[in-house]
Amino acid sequence: MLGLGLITGAADDDPSAVGTYAAAGARFGYGLLWMAPFTLPMMFTVVYLSAKLAMVSGRGLFHAIRDFYPRWVLYPLLAGVIFGNVVEAAADLGGMAAALNLFVPAPIPWLVAALGVGVLALQCFAPYEVIRNVFRWLALALLAYVGAAILARPDLRQVLRGVVAPRMSLDSEYLSLVVAMIGTTLSAYLYTWQSNQEVEEEIVQGRTTVRQRQGASRSELRSTRRDVLAGMVVSNLIMFSIMVATGTTLHASGRTQIESAAQAAQALRPLAGDAAGLLFATGVVGVGLLAVPVMTAGAAYDIAQTFGWKHSLHARPRQAKAFYGLVALVTAIAIGLNTLGFNPMKALVWSGIVQGFSVPPLLLLIMLMTNDRRIMGDQVNKRGLNVLGWATTAVVTAATVTLVVVWLS
Repeated sequence: MLGLGLITGAADDDPSAVGTYAAAGARFGYGLLWMAPFTLPMMFTVVYLSAKLAMVSGRGLFHAIRDFYPRWVLYPLLAGVIFGNVVEAAADLGGMAAALNLFVPAPIPWLVAALGVGVLALQCFAPYEVIRNVFRWLALALLAYVGAAILARPDLRQVLRGVVAPRMSLDSEYLSLVVAMIGTTLSAYLYTWQSNQEVEEEIVQGRTTVRQRQGASRSELRSTRRDVLAGMVVSNLIMFSIMVATGTTLHASGRTQIESAAQAAQALRPLAGDAAGLLFATGVVGVGLLAVPVMTAGAAYDIAQTFGWKHSLHARPRQAKAFYGLVALVTAIAIGLNTLGFNPMKALVWSGIVQGFSVPPLLLLIMLMTNDRRIMGDQVNKRGLNVLGWATTAVVTAATVTLVVVWLS
């Protein structure tokens, strides 16, 4: 019964995001716990609007942009999103391999290649329904972080204080982590994937053309709102749990500099017990197996929609050769960036800069399209949703400007 919103929310807590949240907890303890409830309404808004756009228009996000906006708008957005997806997929494969290496004594490049080939095989040879169900089960790996937080035995009063009365700072490192967490929770692949999966679900029901997929009832949109909200709540609960686990143990013991999820898992073992470290590492690998195909297939969806190529996980590789070729190419590049000695974690900074220039315009277009009666008919946004949507766009734009200023200074 778990819906698409859970898959999207789980993919948002990819290994790179886990590393960011672990770094926040280790460096500032409970000082950034307030970010979980702060980002929740923004995540819900952008993911729901993406789902709504797909349900009503019958198109994925880049398909809609191609049909209603000029190419000079489409192509730069595509370039930024693809670059971000490829680099983040590479970073996630590296993060998964490093976490797995804590328990499997094999060379990390071999683990990267095995993981990459495994997720590619799932996408190419498993039916869509199987892929969807595998993703749902992998999403449950996120519960490992809740277990890690409980095993850390936090002071609940201090945790509550970190949420409702945090000690904020204008320190550049504190602000950089705030910006990084906003960027991580609102990455472009989050809402492009949601829109594409809404289309795939329509295809499951036999609606194979745009005309057949157009339109959505109020009850369908209500159901999607509940599904997306549930997925985003779970996603933010995991963010919260990671910061609690690392804040309780690493920060309290003076281990304040954590650069990756694998490093956090290793550091947790002597402080909170082997079980906590094992749970943390399990979560990294489990959610990575979900997030990497979301990014690689997401990039293939976006490119195929831009150029009008056949694209669907329902099709077999021989029926959509360009689409599956793109999935394989993106996966190969992500593997190669690791095996060639490339440091994908450092490249996330570049990815953040590039996505920083593409995400605010993408959010702007989502807001414009979901208020356009040519596309949405009578299902244009109501006032409350518009307030949340425009506020989210403003916050993400401000975070992007701050990120670029910090990076250039």
